[in-house]
Amino acid sequence: MTEAVKQYLKILRDKEYRTKRVEGGFDISPLVENYEKHGLEIPVIRFQEMIKREIPILFENDPFGFHRYQKKMPTFVLKNGKESWRVLAGNITPNYARVIGQGFDRVRDEIHGYLQSADEEQTKFYHAILAHLDAITDLAERYRAEAEKQGCKALADALTRLPAQPAVTFYEACVFFTILTYSLRVCGNQHMTIGRFDQYMYPYYQHDIQSGKTEEELLETLELFFISLNFDTDIYHGIQQGDNGQSMVLGGFDRDGNSMFNELSKLCMEASLELKLIDPKINLRCGKKTPQWLFDYATKMTKQGLGFPQYCNDDIAVPGLVALGYDYEDALNYTVAACWEYIIPNCSFDVPNIQTMDFPFVINRAIHAHLADAKTFDELMQFVKQAVREECDVIIDRANNSRHVSIPFLSLLVDGCLEKGKDMTKWAAKYNCFGCHGAGIAPAADALAAIKSLVYEKQSLKKDELLAALDADFKGYSALQNELLNCPKMGNNDDFVDDIANELMAEFSGYLNKKPNNRGGFWRAGTGSAMEYVRLAKKCPATADGRNAWEPYGSSFSPAITTKLEGPLSVIQSFTKFDMTKIINGGPLTLEVHDSVFRNEEGEKKVAQLVRAFIELGGHQLQLNSINRDTLLDAQAHPEKYPNLIVRVWGWSGYFCELDPEYQNHIIKRTEFSV
Repeated sequence: MTEAVKQYLKILRDKEYRTKRVEGGFDISPLVENYEKHGLEIPVIRFQEMIKREIPILFENDPFGFHRYQKKMPTFVLKNGKESWRVLAGNITPNYARVIGQGFDRVRDEIHGYLQSADEEQTKFYHAILAHLDAITDLAERYRAEAEKQGCKALADALTRLPAQPAVTFYEACVFFTILTYSLRVCGNQHMTIGRFDQYMYPYYQHDIQSGKTEEELLETLELFFISLNFDTDIYHGIQQGDNGQSMVLGGFDRDGNSMFNELSKLCMEASLELKLIDPKINLRCGKKTPQWLFDYATKMTKQGLGFPQYCNDDIAVPGLVALGYDYEDALNYTVAACWEYIIPNCSFDVPNIQTMDFPFVINRAIHAHLADAKTFDELMQFVKQAVREECDVIIDRANNSRHVSIPFLSLLVDGCLEKGKDMTKWAAKYNCFGCHGAGIAPAADALAAIKSLVYEKQSLKKDELLAALDADFKGYSALQNELLNCPKMGNNDDFVDDIANELMAEFSGYLNKKPNNRGGFWRAGTGSAMEYVRLAKKCPATADGRNAWEPYGSSFSPAITTKLEGPLSVIQSFTKFDMTKIINGGPLTLEVHDSVFRNEEGEKKVAQLVRAFIELGGHQLQLNSINRDTLLDAQAHPEKYPNLIVRVWGWSGYFCELDPEYQNHIIKRTEFSV
């Protein structure tokens, strides 16, 4: 780590830069003449006024700049008096490479060409983009002048060309990327993912190598860039601090099966290992052809307690996306959303997390309604499957009522919009699909397995007694609750319960997949939950797996947190039995590994071999947490001692002490494997 990197990292860690901000926030309503007539007027005015009020903030020898000065975004008050300020779009990987490789001047020329034959609506759209480009250019010039004044020579030199001209060097490409992501967030877009950085930035890396730059020099630039991604993340967050969408995808395979993991991919992992920061969140595309050394190397990141890389299996993801309806070349280029949902970069306006199937709640409701009438378990399963289908219909109807505000600058970065002269919210992108999470698959299957075992096979439990116990949240039924908790559970490679889980997933995905949405796209079923393993669980009464009312589910595609597990391999075997190409919206298996496993090379190799086993058995996504329960408990009691303690939460890594207690407690309760 060079001195420049150490200095920049210290500025980030000290957090003093946050004191340079102002609260900001203002109402743009008086500036808007006619909202109903001019849907593009609000985003343009909002962005222009925000940029006007931004003041360049630079640190000593700052290589990137573009730090937020105003914390709050402007608001707009509707005629009914309600404040209108919502996040406009997220979980999208824009086409950064196109604009970085063109520069704003060429983009303007392209737009002026389209304006020659544009109709009225297209003209408004194009002028909205031009207004954004002008505002960004103005701010970039102010940053150039300030950088020159403060002696930030590298940045000042870069901004003499950028963003008007295309980037030439790797450093310039990183500066241009910073300008674009800063601007997207000032537009109000969050969870803008980084995507396949090692692919679209590779030409700039190669340029510098061929020009005589050394790997060490490029590593310094990359580490400075990674540090810059961590500034202002206290503003750019989602449900919890750290949930900011800065996912980076590395590796993958081309159409001939050749690895696309390159020198820049390796450099990104090296930078992440050395810096030990939560951003960027590394995702590694791999498959059966991935060499063992790469799994071994990636395990070193897990050892650091970073909670990544998250592993995505190309052997499952690509054919799964093609089967849904994506073109092969697009599927081959897949990336991930803010957490783990599979998305297509550059040309899609998919919303991969628009709804969630709450499996425990839906199954619990079906049990209460139909258990008394079901003479056999097969009959009960038919009622359950009907409930899943009916809930899918509710989900589809609910999503079709969603609305979006125009987002012209992001539309510039989505292929198809500029060519058509249409905002992406007018469905100008190539793909406009919806994804549905599948929360709590394991506890739902566990509940049905308990009923099959005790009610129908052993006949040791009366139906009315079970329903009474559930209604009472097991108060007065502790013996029955223990019996339910000791029934077969998903995660122990037991076909008795795993087959039920597979039936649920087959019904869910078989009914929902490829159903049309109201945007010309289709639906995709997945195994994720995002934050819903806590949020939805708070609304779910006691369930027949022995879970108490309001207790959280397991995160995404994982065992219930009360399950007594035999070992990590049995968990992997349980969660790879279903054909995961059929439920490909995304949702990882999460495993917690005790940090003592990594104390020697043998332990590291066992973890790497476990990852390979997951890939070879047909798993689609895997994330590992290196944790120590005693450390986490001490961090709860003494957070000041652990400011940089990182954990994997649901689909992202964050600082443990910044999480709400309910998420901290969930991580503490998860099973720690010693491999």
